[in-house]
Amino acid sequence: MLTTPDGTTYTYADALDESGRVARCLSDLGLKAGDRVTVQVEKSPMVVWLYLGCLRGGFVFHPLNMDYQAEELEYFIGNAKPAAIVCDPAKLDIHTRLAAETDCRVLTLAANDAGTLVTAMREMPPDFQTRERKLSDIAVLLYSSGTTGPPKGAKITHANLAANATTLVRAWGFTAADTLLHTLPVYHAHGLFVGLGCVLMSGASMQFLPRFSAAAVCTALPVSTVMMGVPTYYSRLLSEAGFDAALCAHMRLFICGSAPLPETLLQAFHERSGHLILERYGMTETGMNASNPLTGERRPGTVGPALPGVELRVTDEADQPLPAGTVGHLQVRGPNVFAGYWRTGNAARNDFTADGFFRTGDLAAIAADGYVTIAGRSRDLIITGGLNVYPRELENVLDSLPEVVESAVIGVPHDDFGEAVVAVVVASGGRAALRTEELLDTLRPRLAGYKLPKQVVVVDALPRNSMGKVQKNRLREQYAGLFSTPPA
Repeated sequence: MLTTPDGTTYTYADALDESGRVARCLSDLGLKAGDRVTVQVEKSPMVVWLYLGCLRGGFVFHPLNMDYQAEELEYFIGNAKPAAIVCDPAKLDIHTRLAAETDCRVLTLAANDAGTLVTAMREMPPDFQTRERKLSDIAVLLYSSGTTGPPKGAKITHANLAANATTLVRAWGFTAADTLLHTLPVYHAHGLFVGLGCVLMSGASMQFLPRFSAAAVCTALPVSTVMMGVPTYYSRLLSEAGFDAALCAHMRLFICGSAPLPETLLQAFHERSGHLILERYGMTETGMNASNPLTGERRPGTVGPALPGVELRVTDEADQPLPAGTVGHLQVRGPNVFAGYWRTGNAARNDFTADGFFRTGDLAAIAADGYVTIAGRSRDLIITGGLNVYPRELENVLDSLPEVVESAVIGVPHDDFGEAVVAVVVASGGRAALRTEELLDTLRPRLAGYKLPKQVVVVDALPRNSMGKVQKNRLREQYAGLFSTPPA
């Protein structure tokens, strides 16, 4: 059962009927199995029926963030080449122009269920014979963030979706008795594959919020059993005066991902709620790869061991495995790993090793007992004076200080060292309260000298994307000239 904040409920039978109408509607418009359906709409139950209707019709679901503007949309539409676009009425003019250039249908869908898609599908009977698809066929086209170049479309297959959901239901103990508090967007793997997948594969229910709101979450917690979120969600819950263990008495599990979970936040949340957040690790291209256990040690600072059926290894530049505890390039192999990138040709061969492991682009260490610690993205690695600095290590130390709310460590060009370590921090007492020299004095006994920031920048807030990830590429661009020599 899916329940909205206004108390409207939908059953699994409703989901079957509505998704059948969607599949029939798109089929009658001439869409064929394998055609892409680009979707840029606000979150609503209708989006769930649209997603399921695409899967049942054999169409490829291609969701997009509502924040994307004309120039970004032009790239996505031109690259995905959809046969149909479903957009919010506010985006109709943009998509109509883009559709004219790509020859595809445009339908509208508003958060209140108004729009031409709903009008068309209401005339359709609910019965639809789900098209048979191969496990290797593409189910979803989901684009990566593109922080190091144009976004690339990850080809997520039906087998990938099934493998991920089946594994997570078992790993996290989902049953039909559960109610997921769904506050995540559904254009992203976290809310789409992880959240919806666990519910649908276990027969569970959902409290379906259109977006995250700390107050709304506090209202829904007493009738929920599981919540999935990003660190920002949990941090904001702690700012609610009424958030406490009594409010969480009905909950059995809080899960966190999509961005690193600071240990200080983990402990503060535990003290207030009585729950130790379960941190896990995944990515667009692979779904979930590792998870702290449901029962067993949830080790702070780690994302737990590899999930069943998933192989993880850490290697050097030559793809040779490194000893336990050594930081290196994290690689993954398993039924959860995507089928490659959309329309990249032979270039895609560089994304996989000769023995079939996907190069995640993350730096990590795997302990002897299998627990994985993420050190950061390989592109975030700082090489200063020939020595490697892993930003996450320094961020963990900074975030543990009472005068620091959160931090981001980046490398910027330096004439002498190649790169200089820069710490961008949000101060707990405001900008004026933080004295950078005193902060550096605190760090010196805890870190090797080459890891110390050459400069500390205090800001009001760190730039983040829609899933709460700090946008370090923006910080690197903003502070690239910190150590440059001004022209004579």
